[in-house]
Amino acid sequence: MGAHHHHHGNGHSHDDHEPIREAPEISEFEVLELAVRELSIEKGLFSAEDHRRFSEWAENIGPAGGSRLVAKAWTDPEFKRRLLDDGTATCAEVGIDWRDPTGKGTPSDYTYFYVLENTPDVHNVIVCTLCSCYPRPVLGMSPDWYRTPNYRRRLVRRPREVLAEFGLHVPPSVEVRVHDSNQKSRFMVMPMRPAGTDDWTEAELAAIVTRDTMIGVAVPQVDWTATRAPSELGGHR
Repeated sequence: MGAHHHHHGNGHSHDDHEPIREAPEISEFEVLELAVRELSIEKGLFSAEDHRRFSEWAENIGPAGGSRLVAKAWTDPEFKRRLLDDGTATCAEVGIDWRDPTGKGTPSDYTYFYVLENTPDVHNVIVCTLCSCYPRPVLGMSPDWYRTPNYRRRLVRRPREVLAEFGLHVPPSVEVRVHDSNQKSRFMVMPMRPAGTDDWTEAELAAIVTRDTMIGVAVPQVDWTATRAPSELGGHR
């Protein structure tokens, strides 16, 4: 856009104005969240300080807990069996308590937690078509795209097409199962362990189990972690 410098006769030019910025609009979901939160505080279910502490905790946990769960399951068959049988209880074995996630008595989004195992015949992927339910105690805050109506709407209708847009092409011989989270059920995908990792430690394995692999829109790669790009690794882990 070319600059212009004409005056209105009131002592200032357009150059005096602050740049025009788009004002973010509050969404209907945010209005609903605010109303429920204020009502809950008014009813004494939790305090504003409780909510602040929980938000601070939730925004900082990240997906490391989920990565540890998968890596341990890959190396410990008994742990894997327990995790698949009862995800909620087994999380507590590695210090993730769904009933009291902050350990400080702050509100919990406790619900039923299920771990879905990928196999050579089945690929699992998670979505929440209602809003954005997500297993925050093990994966942290959900990515922006997970909350978009476009992802939520299209994944249930054309999962293979959406996965391909993430770069994941699932062979026709593999069944794709879409799991719709809700208020009482949260899911996490346990991806298949990549070949060539037999001698890896749990910490090395956990590094390649990224957020997206546990949502199901990617699979672990031996030369890829969420914190280091393949180009930095010389093609090796």
